[in-house]
Amino acid sequence: VLAAAPAQPPQPARAACNNPNALGVGRTVEIDTTGGPGFGFEHFKQLDFLRDHEVVLTFDDGPWPNNTPAVLKALADECTTGIFFPIGKHATYHPEILKQVYNAGHTVGAHTWSHANLNNKKLTEDQRKDEIEKGFAAVKWALGVSPSPFFRFPALQHPPEMVTYLGTRNVAIFSCDLDSFDFKASKLQTVIDTVMKKVDKLGKGIILMHDFQKHTAEALPELLSRLKAGGYKVVAMRAKSPVQVLPKYEEELAKDAKLPTVSARPVNSVVTTVNE
Repeated sequence: VLAAAPAQPPQPARAACNNPNALGVGRTVEIDTTGGPGFGFEHFKQLDFLRDHEVVLTFDDGPWPNNTPAVLKALADECTTGIFFPIGKHATYHPEILKQVYNAGHTVGAHTWSHANLNNKKLTEDQRKDEIEKGFAAVKWALGVSPSPFFRFPALQHPPEMVTYLGTRNVAIFSCDLDSFDFKASKLQTVIDTVMKKVDKLGKGIILMHDFQKHTAEALPELLSRLKAGGYKVVAMRAKSPVQVLPKYEEELAKDAKLPTVSARPVNSVVTTVNE
């Protein structure tokens, strides 16, 4: 039995909104992740909590230079929020960017250590668990605090044994209601048109995007404006309590953190002022 995790400082609140015409946040919901609830109708049908014209904005595969900060700026300009599912390796490459995400008040979960497809038959069960757990440990290492117990499988590949495992870890699983397919888009307008067409058809939903993708970062200001014009409201999802990262993986990360990719870069290549 794991001991109770020590209390951690509260997450910074979103900044006060100075844009009277902003998309904003319609409501905030708190998620009790006991037993590993699943969200997103592409895979999980039982929890239909969104009201008509409500959306949840989700972003995978960050943190990444230029693109993630641009996504953060677009969200800040519209006084709205999202859930970020970072790749563990990327979190160790760019901890300063992931801290920006967290400090702006967005929810941060995890998306495995290396973006491995956990349905790959070559992976053992232990290797699949390692991908999940090391991903959470890397995000905690980058942030200095435990992230939310929110997880998204790479490529939305859900091995049943890992779904069950996440239930034992009290981690919520996020599929989506609509996929932007932004990673396939060759221009930003395609991202906007795809999302709006799908959300207008469904009337609501959890939207899957990637802060790793340049076109998504470029498309987001217009997309948020279109959502506002369409009468959509953003729902913020918060976890009742943080994930309990397993010490074994924290110890691994402490060793890995000595890698030169983390420590050897000059400050001006790491931190860039994008808005002041």
